[in-house]
Amino acid sequence: MDKDYNIMIEKEVQKKWEEEEIYKFKEESDKPPYIIDTPPPYPTGKLHLGHALNWTYMDIIARYKRMKGYNVLFPQGWDCHGLPTEVKVEEIHGITKTDIDRKKFRELCVELTKKNIERMREQIKSLGISIDWSREYITMTPKYIEKSQVAFVRMYKDGLIYRGKFPVNWCPRCQTAIAFAEVEYIERETYLNYIKFPSADGEGEIEIATTRPELMAACVAILVNPEDERYKDKIGKEFIVPLFNQRVKVLADELVEKDFGTGAVMVCTFGDKTDVLWVNKYNLPIIKAINERGELTEVAGKYKGLKTEEARKKIIEDLKKEGYLIKQEKIKQNVGVCWRCKTPIEIVVTEQWFVNVKKLLPKVREVAEKIKWVPEHMKIRLLNWIENMDWDWVISRQRIFATPIPVWYCQDCGAIVVAKEEDLPVDPTERGYVCDRCGSTNLKPETDVLDTWMDSSITPMVITKWLDDEEFFKKHYPVQLRPQGHDIIRTWAFYTIVKSLALTGKEPWEEIVINGMVFGEDGYKMSKSRGNVVEPDEIVNKYGADALRLWASNSVIGDDVPFSWKEVDYGYRFLRKLWNACRFAKLHIKDEEIEKLKEKREVKNIIDRWILSKLQRLIERVDKDLERYRFNVIVEIYKFVWHEFCDNYIEMVKYRLYGEDEKEKEEAKYTLYYVIDKILRLLAPFAPHFSDYVGEIYKLDNLHFSFPEVDKELIDEDAEKFGEIAKRAVISIRRYKANKGLALNAPIKKVEIYTEDEETYKALNETMKDIKGTLKIEDLKIIKGKPSLEYKIIEIIPDKSKIGPEFKSKTKEVMEIIKNADEKTLEKIINEGLETEFGIIRKEHIKDVKRALFSKGEEVDSVDIEGALALAIIYLAP
Repeated sequence: MDKDYNIMIEKEVQKKWEEEEIYKFKEESDKPPYIIDTPPPYPTGKLHLGHALNWTYMDIIARYKRMKGYNVLFPQGWDCHGLPTEVKVEEIHGITKTDIDRKKFRELCVELTKKNIERMREQIKSLGISIDWSREYITMTPKYIEKSQVAFVRMYKDGLIYRGKFPVNWCPRCQTAIAFAEVEYIERETYLNYIKFPSADGEGEIEIATTRPELMAACVAILVNPEDERYKDKIGKEFIVPLFNQRVKVLADELVEKDFGTGAVMVCTFGDKTDVLWVNKYNLPIIKAINERGELTEVAGKYKGLKTEEARKKIIEDLKKEGYLIKQEKIKQNVGVCWRCKTPIEIVVTEQWFVNVKKLLPKVREVAEKIKWVPEHMKIRLLNWIENMDWDWVISRQRIFATPIPVWYCQDCGAIVVAKEEDLPVDPTERGYVCDRCGSTNLKPETDVLDTWMDSSITPMVITKWLDDEEFFKKHYPVQLRPQGHDIIRTWAFYTIVKSLALTGKEPWEEIVINGMVFGEDGYKMSKSRGNVVEPDEIVNKYGADALRLWASNSVIGDDVPFSWKEVDYGYRFLRKLWNACRFAKLHIKDEEIEKLKEKREVKNIIDRWILSKLQRLIERVDKDLERYRFNVIVEIYKFVWHEFCDNYIEMVKYRLYGEDEKEKEEAKYTLYYVIDKILRLLAPFAPHFSDYVGEIYKLDNLHFSFPEVDKELIDEDAEKFGEIAKRAVISIRRYKANKGLALNAPIKKVEIYTEDEETYKALNETMKDIKGTLKIEDLKIIKGKPSLEYKIIEIIPDKSKIGPEFKSKTKEVMEIIKNADEKTLEKIINEGLETEFGIIRKEHIKDVKRALFSKGEEVDSVDIEGALALAIIYLAP
């Protein structure tokens, strides 16, 4: 082994894994399958640290399950379709999607996506993720598009997909409908505007409060709470909308909050979800005041064509001029924004395709309860989402780069023509079709495409060969695990359950593990504007992938994780520490000895039995914790390796390795080999490159497919107790050496260790040879009882600066008296003064008194054995 640990070994190991294809799923294997429905990331061309965290979690699970005897299917997918790619293509080529042919624009999107996938694929490999690359899937390929379209066709035939003209969330920036699950909420400051509406009969007025006066052109009613005494006489009356002059009636509804604003609200089509509810409930007319570009329509009169923000300012100015604006007050409100571009969303009425989610909700709830959630509390997020769902899932998008909706519209009979499964995949804009109702070929193609979640929500079916191999699919579906982030519970998790129930009638997975997000070292979400972004490549290039993985491991599933360079550095130093320990051991273990060292043998030495027993406890702990996804058990491995194995066991075994007794040497080498073997296997899911590289040097068998098992025969409570006491003795006396400025391997002539505790006495006697050899003690005695110790004066130093001026010519004589004083004389000088023929000698005439500890007439030092009821007496005589 090289003297220093070099992170470049990781590239060698990755190349070997790729050449040997050791992580391929073996279809003919007799091992139980374990299939992971991995998240397909959007191919931006760059992995972020959140990806690194999530993929590390998944890889630890995959590696652990392989080592526990499972045939693991760990695929990689890419969720390609989406607006960001379209925007990037427009930016790169200096075009808009309407400037060139639809097919050509899509080809440019595919070209960019392929490049981005290639970059990200290499980044994932650089992290040592044990993916079966032969099972890679890409959502933009014809094969995948076919499966997405089959799902659409089957759900349409089953009445679970329909087309209709309904209010939908709309992003004016992205120019497309978006689902409620894609709406994020941000807090912003705005004005609540108090506006008076005059009565239609000229008698009185009503005051409403709104944050969106730009929607007044679409006001179709005023609502008040039926219990609100202020408005009981106004219910049923009509009022005039200022500036726009339409008449609206006052209606009563219990959902109106009496205490907000004036307690009277205007219903506009559409300001929010409540407006939609009231429009449907009271059969109110729909006026479209805002178009798909976020501009006011012709119904807004002179404000037509203005963006909503600009229109709001001008309308408020005019309300002031006309005397309708009573007052404004600042308030904070939660505003729904597009999850992609953060533009405030509008609710517009358009013709769209929907999944009838509400029909499936009871089954979705049932399946959500059946699936095991880790952590358990994450299930509440999905259940709350289900509970509050009152709109269907809008699945059509007004884009180009996505799965085409396989539909045409007959211009002769008006039928919706859906493609037959055998004709899929198909792009309706590129081929004609025949109406299955009237036989006409005069069909108009659907130009809308499917929401990207429609693609990614069939991933567990795709990886189990749905539509490709019915036998394989039946055998392996549902899959065992879905790992994902908590930010997409209401999208990816929810939609996958919906699609799985719709298409298979089953839950998609047995278990779902939810990871948190990564935050910067400053505790804030990583963002370029804050300057707290750290890229995985930066960490890997400086410290290696294993150090990054160790940082990721030391976190709690479900919790958000702050990044820490300090923790990465600790992981790196841990690997260096273990490298040095393995290198030291290998200096004593020849290659030709290894096969013999693999054979089990009886171990007699207490120190060997101590480390072997503690190792069994560690194996048991790590096994249990990994089974429960408690990856921060890595801390227990740190403690054992760094403190028990490296700092203590190796130090306590050196004297045997360098000694003459071949039997003792052999047992020490056997124990070293056994411990290193098991440590490397325990570490393999976390730091696989290190384990693999060192494992090859130590000729470990089946490293990535064999998790250590607890050997109950090696669990020895007495050895653990005795070993701990010996360790404490060694630590205490080594610390004494260090404090004295002695080399740790400096010999000590004579030591006596005293104890009155029976167990400590027995332990010290049993391990006396190891303590003696480790500390290089020539003469060591273990004595039951207490030592006979006394402090004696070894030197009294007179203070000449005080004696000289007072005693003048007799200074020398006075100093001699002080130097030769015994305890009794010294006590008299200090307490009352000593009368002499030269005058009285007092305590101020003494500069210092040096005493020393003596045992049996010899000068000694005493050392408490920390953590053990014992005292070591170290003789100082040469």
